[in-house]
Amino acid sequence: MSQTHDHDHGGHSHTPANFNRAFAIGIVLNVVFVAIEAFYGWRVNSLALLADAGHNLSDVAGLVLAWGGALAVKLRPNARHTYGWRRATILAAFANALLLLLVMGGLVWEAIGRLMSGDVSLQEQGVTIMVVAGIGIVINTATALLFIHDGDDLNIRGAFLHMAADALVSVGVVVAGALTLWMGWVWLDPVVSLGIAGVILWSTWDLFKQSLHMLFDGVPDSVDPVAVRRLLQGLPGATDVHDLHVWAMGTSQIALTAHLVTDTTDTGALLQEAEQALHAHFGISHVTLQLETPAYARICGLRPGLGCQNE
Repeated sequence: MSQTHDHDHGGHSHTPANFNRAFAIGIVLNVVFVAIEAFYGWRVNSLALLADAGHNLSDVAGLVLAWGGALAVKLRPNARHTYGWRRATILAAFANALLLLLVMGGLVWEAIGRLMSGDVSLQEQGVTIMVVAGIGIVINTATALLFIHDGDDLNIRGAFLHMAADALVSVGVVVAGALTLWMGWVWLDPVVSLGIAGVILWSTWDLFKQSLHMLFDGVPDSVDPVAVRRLLQGLPGATDVHDLHVWAMGTSQIALTAHLVTDTTDTGALLQEAEQALHAHFGISHVTLQLETPAYARICGLRPGLGCQNE
């Protein structure tokens, strides 16, 4: 009466093995720089440096997540974890976003308090701020260049764009240090820290919402469920679709299950076309379809306790 087809395109990592070294070098470089920048930011009482250190800490977490995502897909499912460990990347993204929101919120509070109290005695520390942030430009640029060789892998491209953007943030800190030294604009340090924190909070809030959405099996933002249903209903031989579910198995793999009502006898061709179309149009790589005759679909709709839902 029914047939189930399960096919997974995502069983292998698309990250070349030589990027393991790039991830390791990038993480080590940025951990060392975060320690240097946080130390000197605390020593000279510079919120701009501390905010940028927080930003670079997010780089470390981002690189770890990207590397973990590349490695997680290599862990094979087993009898106790039938989907493997892909969801660990979603949990890590959520924890990282929550931590960054708390840290940046604290920096914003401190910066506003410093502006209101007039505690901005950093003019003599402009050189230190410029030198430390200048080191950040070099490290962020060098790390970005480690990931410039593969423009087709979204995971690698994301790491490159993140590090390249952070090099520009460090440029802003250097400019703030220069203006503090030469123009005496001692108020600029907390203002720059507010700007950096604002950028991080804006980007992190989006990460927080997406990771929380995925934790509750929400449909990924890249997939339009209405369009998915329309595609399945428009397949040759398909007459209806119900029990359609789309969710993220991890940060880089999307799964779909559905009951597909059909009156065709060429079920193999229908399954193959559905699978290829879902992957091509929506990037859905793990597809499970249960094929039903119209008669069985009517029975299924009358007995929702069997796992059928009239949607």
